[in-house]
Amino acid sequence: MSEPLSRALPPFAEPAVVTARALPAAARRGGSAVPWLTGLVVAIALLALLPLSFVAVVALETGWATIVTLLFRPRVGELLINTVSLVLLTVPLCIVMGVGLAWLTERSTLPGRRMWSALAVAPIAVPAFVHSYAWVSLVPSLHGLAAGVLISVIAYFPFLYLPVAATLRRLDPALEDVAASLGQSPGRIFWRVVLPQLRLAIGGGALLVGLHLLAEYGLYAMIRFDTFTTAIFDQFQSTFSGPAANMLAGVLALCCLLLLALEARMRGRARYARVGSGSARSIAPRRLSPAMAALCLLLNGAVAALTLGVPLLTLGRWLLIGGLGAWPWQSLLPALGQTLLLAFAGAVLTTLAAIPMAWLSVRHPSRLNRVWEGCHYLASAMPGIVVALALVTVTIHWARPIYQTLLTVFLAYVLMFLPRALISLRAGMAQAPETLENAAQSLGVSPGRALWRVTLRLAAPGAAAGAAMVFLAITNELTATLLLAPNGTRTLATCFWSLTSEIDYVSAAPYALLMILLSLPLTWLLYHQSRRSAGR
Repeated sequence: MSEPLSRALPPFAEPAVVTARALPAAARRGGSAVPWLTGLVVAIALLALLPLSFVAVVALETGWATIVTLLFRPRVGELLINTVSLVLLTVPLCIVMGVGLAWLTERSTLPGRRMWSALAVAPIAVPAFVHSYAWVSLVPSLHGLAAGVLISVIAYFPFLYLPVAATLRRLDPALEDVAASLGQSPGRIFWRVVLPQLRLAIGGGALLVGLHLLAEYGLYAMIRFDTFTTAIFDQFQSTFSGPAANMLAGVLALCCLLLLALEARMRGRARYARVGSGSARSIAPRRLSPAMAALCLLLNGAVAALTLGVPLLTLGRWLLIGGLGAWPWQSLLPALGQTLLLAFAGAVLTTLAAIPMAWLSVRHPSRLNRVWEGCHYLASAMPGIVVALALVTVTIHWARPIYQTLLTVFLAYVLMFLPRALISLRAGMAQAPETLENAAQSLGVSPGRALWRVTLRLAAPGAAAGAAMVFLAITNELTATLLLAPNGTRTLATCFWSLTSEIDYVSAAPYALLMILLSLPLTWLLYHQSRRSAGR
């Protein structure tokens, strides 16, 4: 008998083999959904609809005439052109860079492939606004669309590299062998066989990059490039949640929904699983000529220099210039403490909020539960500034006691980052045998206690991974914290932003370095999980 199940037994219960015949009918069917868990799922799902409802209600209250006046202005057209141009230029470049580097590190004889693979993932540890800080302090004249595209590609291409590289490791080369036996050249095999199998990975990574582009504030504010997010923040600061900021938030939310629809359309209904018995074998890497290998090494070195060399050298330069005086421990330690407190509490609350939906989706899959699960993802697809504006409006009008309190901040974190915990937790619960949970219930343990004492113990690694991802997302979160945090709240991100706004790059460097050091464990976890999923 397993240890979690033995602890779930009533006192003095003797070990016994629980057979399917000994179980009640409800247990054999997987039990019925616990009512209070279902209620929590519905409540959290409805709460996740808050940002989208906020956009719709504001539009109705504003009226068509005012909407036309606010939206059909040259300024809105300029923001739309900037935002759309940014997405249309950055996403394809990230796809090209992510797929190219993934092929080199996974399918070629590039020297030092494991090292280059790790270096391609490492830029995730550097927050996007720290990338911008490094480049602006190196080239102060850097600004505009070209600068936005350059820094965005540098900051976000790993989100495409990771899924593409993981997919390339798992692909069965049988289809490629068949194509080669039919006389297809290596180039045609890649375009007609390999690339179509990367469709899901490319689509998912492109969606993630696009949503980051729409939500990012610090990166573009620092290089003086106006997008919807920077304009909304400026409007909020000047008019305090005025109609103009709300209307811009509505347009931004519609852009996010459009990206979601495009990704779903691109994904389609095609299946990519291998059919047949047996196991997939590894493919022999393509041999590079000495000249091509040297060129590819130069390319990987240039990417590493741009993505990691510039931020680290810039930070090192400012820290050397500041010396020991650049470390203001009297403000740095409190900021670190508040960051750790917010991140830890937010990760715990978000993971707890994800438990009901994860359990229902695994134990009681149904069309209705899939609808509730989809609601959980809507808020995370909205930019943090839209979530923050929705919470500001709701708390001012209907929940004034919690306005600008930590409760509102934690609520924003749950809405924005719950899917990160949900995905990992759901995977962990799926690996926990349902029979153990049913056996515990058949021995008199309540469904809630069986979930807590049996299933969650077995799913603990997945829950820990999800909590770690939420923890580090909160560590680098900027926009919602700036808008919602109580007066006196100073995290590493907000302190860094305050100092860079004053062009005090020397004093900002320690805060940036600490954020990178806190992000390194998650980056290692992502890289390790990616390789372990392929058995490497």
